[in-house]
Amino acid sequence: MRRLWDKGTPLDARVLEYTAGEDYALDERLVRHDVAASLAHAQMLCAQGLIGAADLEAIRAGLGALADEHARGLWRIELADEDGQTALERHLTARIGPAGARIHLGRSRNDQVLTALRLYLREAAEELAAGADRCAAALEALAARESGTALPGYTHMQQAMPSSVPLWARGFAAELRDDAAGLRQVQRRLGKSPLGSAAGYGAPGLPLDREATRAALGFAEVHEPVTAVQLSRGKAEAQLLFEITLLMQDLSRFAADVLLFATAEFGFVTLPEAFTTGSSIMPQKRNPDVFELIRGRSATAQAALAEALGVCAKLPSGYQRDLQLVKAPLFRGIDLGTATLAILPPAIAGLQFQPQSIRMDPAIRAAEEANRLAVSEGIPFREAYQRIAAKLRPPEDSG
Repeated sequence: MRRLWDKGTPLDARVLEYTAGEDYALDERLVRHDVAASLAHAQMLCAQGLIGAADLEAIRAGLGALADEHARGLWRIELADEDGQTALERHLTARIGPAGARIHLGRSRNDQVLTALRLYLREAAEELAAGADRCAAALEALAARESGTALPGYTHMQQAMPSSVPLWARGFAAELRDDAAGLRQVQRRLGKSPLGSAAGYGAPGLPLDREATRAALGFAEVHEPVTAVQLSRGKAEAQLLFEITLLMQDLSRFAADVLLFATAEFGFVTLPEAFTTGSSIMPQKRNPDVFELIRGRSATAQAALAEALGVCAKLPSGYQRDLQLVKAPLFRGIDLGTATLAILPPAIAGLQFQPQSIRMDPAIRAAEEANRLAVSEGIPFREAYQRIAAKLRPPEDSG
């Protein structure tokens, strides 16, 4: 199979397998966005007089048919294609002839894949933010449902001050809404159109209209200068992974609380049976695997972020093939966040607190009593603190 850059010398199959790696398979999720970017580019070429109207119509029809067929699973990107960009142009040219080969005028695979990636990430970031908002809403519903349920508040794993299910749940809900806001802030970097920057130095001799493609694709601005485009690679990706990591850490801490509260020793909450699994040896067991894996997968998110940052560290300017390696951890982090946010709302809806099992330390209101004493007697808080502490100190054993 002839690739876009082939010049007649056969490529060693081992080189193709090593350099393409899993990239061709990862590109499957970008095909729809690559089609949209390719159509915008073709429309701009026609408006600038660089291809004819008949070619544009053939390209439009061909891309539309290919997008539909790919969505229905009628074709897939193959290892021999090397990547999604080559596969799309190959299928387009096979379908409509020379007009399909004219679409690459004024662009490189570098700006082509980055445009498709940013279009995809714009959607992914918003979907993740919406998922975080849905989890926050599920926690707020839990708070309303358990409005009268008291809980001990903990510091250093010891009962410290009075709390409640509403206080506990709404604290996590507030942080998840903060995570959603952080995910949406990634749109600033994703809102810059790289199309027309080609391999990082523009398309000399061609009157490209980068503003036209920006507007057609809904980007906020054109990414300028063209040399900045390749320097920016990995930054929006890492920012998104960072926000996913913060989100997963919040969800991990929530899961850790649920797991503790659900132990026999605590007995504060029961888990929905549909969200637990069984033991292969102990007939009585129901295991909280969902919450355990949420707790553990914060490590996966953090590892994806570290991998993406590590790929881009110390690269020289311009495009480098190393950048291809950012896709795998990026997509892994996105998929992890998406799956976790999908399973949590129904799991939260099934949580049932058991007020009769929630025991409060009799001394849990000591700080409140110290505050009241300081105010009522007009004494320094430290004096009130010592007096309350002395009252609570157990008597010495005289035996």
